[in-house]
Amino acid sequence: MRYNLIFDTHSHYDDEAFDQDRDTLLRGLAEKGIGKVVSVGADLASSQAALSLAKAYDFMYAALGIHPSETAGLTEREMDWIRENAGHDKVVAIGEIGLDHHWPDPSAGIQRKWFLRQIELAKEVKLPIIIHSRDAAEETMKILTETKAYDCGGVIHCFSYSPEMAKEYAAMGFYIGVGGVVTFKNAKKLVRTVEEIPLESLVLETDCPYLAPEPYRGKRNDSSLLVRVAERIAELRGITVEEVIHTTTENAERLYHLKGGNENAGINEGF
Repeated sequence: MRYNLIFDTHSHYDDEAFDQDRDTLLRGLAEKGIGKVVSVGADLASSQAALSLAKAYDFMYAALGIHPSETAGLTEREMDWIRENAGHDKVVAIGEIGLDHHWPDPSAGIQRKWFLRQIELAKEVKLPIIIHSRDAAEETMKILTETKAYDCGGVIHCFSYSPEMAKEYAAMGFYIGVGGVVTFKNAKKLVRTVEEIPLESLVLETDCPYLAPEPYRGKRNDSSLLVRVAERIAELRGITVEEVIHTTTENAERLYHLKGGNENAGINEGF
């Protein structure tokens, strides 16, 4: 069945997993039901690549930022580059930024320093933030509250915490990013979150090439598979897939301060 066009709010199309067929895949997304895509930076190189992709494809946008796992050795040089490029009309967010305490390095102190710095930068350039938070639920909430990060808005990417915390974020005006994990059998907390928070607080994301939904789990993910996520959300909420796609696309447009137009505008030649 063909649905309305979907907005993929979080992808990594610069990843080497797409090196063999990136252009062909991206050119075919409209036919597979994808309207807009945001390619998200994780370090300086991937942020630069995200911006290049956004310039090359009309339906793509870029987020610039440094992932918490990439903050060791970070300097103000990277912040300067982000600031200098944040005003480009295809740049829609600062991210992904945040905290990841699943691994011991970089240290919690270093991660916290650069999370705070990039929130400050987002406020300066007046862009929303894309937040990565893993095994850092309370600290992330504390930082976002104390810094009043809700003033610039944003999305909690790949949400993995409790429905109660999701409701707190939604009340603050943050969106909750939902991807392929919601189709996994062990995703009980995320399922409850999707069932309980307002649909107006959800956005769809792939995190591709990672986290492909069932029945493609473990394979390379891409934006076209988001229809599986939309179908699962519709099933959980007892509504139509069309309503899920329409509402989450409108949410994504608000999140990234993009005017309406759930369309795939095409490709710029020459980049």
